[in-house]
Amino acid sequence: MHNPRTTPRFSVFYDYRIHPFRRPPEMEGAAPRHDVVIVGAGPVGMVLALLLARAGVASVLIEAEAQVSLGSRAVALTRRSMEIVQQARADAPFVENGYGWSSGRSFYAGREVFRMALPDDPDERFPPVLNNSQQYWEEYLIDAIAREPLVDLRWQTAFHSLAEDGEGVTARLDTPEGEYDIRARWLVAADGGRSAVRHFLGLRMEGQAYAGKFVITDFVSADFDMPTERLCYFDPDWNPGNNVLVHRQPNNVWRFDYRLPDGEDPEEALKPETIALRTRRIMEMVLGREVPWTLDWASVYSPNTRTLPDYRHGHVLFVGDAAHLLPIFGIRGANTGLQDAENLGWKLAAVLRGRAGDGLLDSYSHERVAAAREICDEAGKSTRLMDPPTRGYRVMRAVILSFAYTEDFCRPMLHWRTSRPHDHADSVLNAPESDPFAGGIAPGSVARNLRLGPGEYLFDHFGYGFTLLLIGGAADGADAAALKARWPDLRVVALGAAVTGADVGRPAPATAFEKYGVEGAATYLLRPDLHVCGRWQGLAPEAAGAALARILR
Repeated sequence: MHNPRTTPRFSVFYDYRIHPFRRPPEMEGAAPRHDVVIVGAGPVGMVLALLLARAGVASVLIEAEAQVSLGSRAVALTRRSMEIVQQARADAPFVENGYGWSSGRSFYAGREVFRMALPDDPDERFPPVLNNSQQYWEEYLIDAIAREPLVDLRWQTAFHSLAEDGEGVTARLDTPEGEYDIRARWLVAADGGRSAVRHFLGLRMEGQAYAGKFVITDFVSADFDMPTERLCYFDPDWNPGNNVLVHRQPNNVWRFDYRLPDGEDPEEALKPETIALRTRRIMEMVLGREVPWTLDWASVYSPNTRTLPDYRHGHVLFVGDAAHLLPIFGIRGANTGLQDAENLGWKLAAVLRGRAGDGLLDSYSHERVAAAREICDEAGKSTRLMDPPTRGYRVMRAVILSFAYTEDFCRPMLHWRTSRPHDHADSVLNAPESDPFAGGIAPGSVARNLRLGPGEYLFDHFGYGFTLLLIGGAADGADAAALKARWPDLRVVALGAAVTGADVGRPAPATAFEKYGVEGAATYLLRPDLHVCGRWQGLAPEAAGAALARILR
């Protein structure tokens, strides 16, 4: 029988709540077939449930534990992730309680050798990165789910096994009061790097696991005062050949992340006296002195660049760390998982609502596996610098760092390749371009936000459905009206375009023409996940309608 953790975890800054088990209808004799069961109520699983609800699809979300995650784990949400959280209608507390930042600095032997500034401009609602501990992410999403009747969150409920039939999946679940079966048309595994669903199906990831061991420590200190930015220290005196990362979080919480000397026992590294010694040395390196601090959490991990080769297996779908394992360098793990959730959510909703065949879900696997492999390639470059796997890479790293003092060409090699929106340029959902654009946003790429007025941005007017974006010129409103009659969820947003019946009409800011590559007028068709799936010169709602008909029934 499943025995969830029900003793509140200790934290010096966070008050863990116990979420009670409640008997579901299935344990009272009911046998409904649900549309979706999501295994794992971490950030990725909860955002997926909220996005499905926004698309009108109910889901059951199960979580083996009785409380939110232990330790900060993920700490940094990118702008792209915040746009996804906004689509899930849960962004307000993230912004209110997070620390935004836009730059990072790297040091070698005490001297700054590289500074990276993340792209930012006034057209963006969110900062490039927003820091906060994962416990708070999950708390905010739980509160959003409590307001959403289409999400049934079941605590203290663990996945045990599953069986498929022609219509879906029957999963056996384990609870403090016994086991029960739940039936669903689709099961989504969002249960993390040690996925029980992946293990049950016997699936193996492709890629590389690195041998280096890293320690993450969270501590609280009101006196450790520095700006909010990502700091990396290569080859500190007390840890030659290795590195230290420093991240600031709200509530006077700080993260130190450092590589262990080769051959050191992880258990030895986690002893309080070892952590205390290294924390003191890091503080002296960063601040020039030790300040009062209290340890909250510590863990050891090894980086991976691995992915499943397919995220769809019958009626079982994989997202987040259950689908891929990525190194934290460049804040990729959770941020990539949220892009998975956004991509899968609208496609699964379209299939369940009878608006597309289930072949649409193959495009989810194709697009996100390709993104994961691209990330593994990029992350591998960063990881080989942070955790050199061979003597040759260690020598190369030493050369790069020593030349970075004086040679500009070496400094970009220290670029940490932060998480970014991934282009799906080869997606089968993209419409071919008949009228080339000189610039703008190509099919497969993510749309760009625009500031339309004080506190008003373009993305604020998008739902979680397809959007027809018309920029400049004039059009016959009947054409747009016909599209809306066929696809009621389609939103028509007109910027500087006279379109009768548009859902939103606003003057076109100058940046709209620049960022979307518009000379006169243009039409963009955006997928629910904000990726462009077609664009045309001039105002061409008919062409957009044909592209939409290719994707949906």
